[in-house]
Amino acid sequence: MESRTKKLIAGAVVVGSAALLVWLMAMRPPLEAEFTAGADSGAEAGIRVAVASNFAPALEALAHAFEAQTGHVVTPVPGSTGKLYAQIRNGAPFDAFFAADVERPRLLEEEGRAVPGTRFTYAIGTLVLWSPDPDLVDADGAVLNPAEGDAGAFRFRFLALANPTLAPYGKAAEQVLRARGVWDALQDRMVRGENIGQAYQYVYSGNAELGFVALSQLMGPGGVATDIGRTGSRWEPPQALYDPIAQQAVLLTENKVARDFLDFVRSPAARDIIHGYGY
Repeated sequence: MESRTKKLIAGAVVVGSAALLVWLMAMRPPLEAEFTAGADSGAEAGIRVAVASNFAPALEALAHAFEAQTGHVVTPVPGSTGKLYAQIRNGAPFDAFFAADVERPRLLEEEGRAVPGTRFTYAIGTLVLWSPDPDLVDADGAVLNPAEGDAGAFRFRFLALANPTLAPYGKAAEQVLRARGVWDALQDRMVRGENIGQAYQYVYSGNAELGFVALSQLMGPGGVATDIGRTGSRWEPPQALYDPIAQQAVLLTENKVARDFLDFVRSPAARDIIHGYGY
């Protein structure tokens, strides 16, 4: 399940140097979730659910459990919350939206693009500074401290994070870096993914030594850390350094299967699955 999600993660980025930008653009694979007006792929098989990248593995697990109970197929379409929101406003054929924030579902409700009264918080996300290198990140995040008297001296070349303007986890990462006083000093070392999934991929692939990811990306089913989650190093920034990442879902169409799926997500069995993924 984890590998399937990783294969869906890719895309364009904004980077600190022109040479790296060219390289990253060349890495864009064809499986990114894109919406083309008028396209239809799988709607006849069940429901389509737009889901923030950080929650994609958990939603896949929820979809499998729901399908086992009801026989109805749920097709997740992962992406950044900001991009999925724009697609929905442009008529993308999604039945439900699992965002990484509160703002976009609320806006869709206010704009009349969501079913009133169906919005609810399904998870609270946790931000993590993570590296596959077991010795790079300590429990206090000291790797973010420049050498005394030399603001350009860091122990890493590239730091990955999601785009703060598109992804709530990117916004939270920016808040942490500003709180630590290194936001400006790290500008030429940042590799910005379109979403938290891309930020994870840049670190996982070794193109950035460390990055801000979601705790859920290091967790597998049942609350067990993945192999790389166990062997790497990480720092969980104190909650006081960034706004809580409340994640809300909303129903987009009057589709009974979609409404049943949202009801299922609020069930005790589904809550156990969600907790198991680090929320």
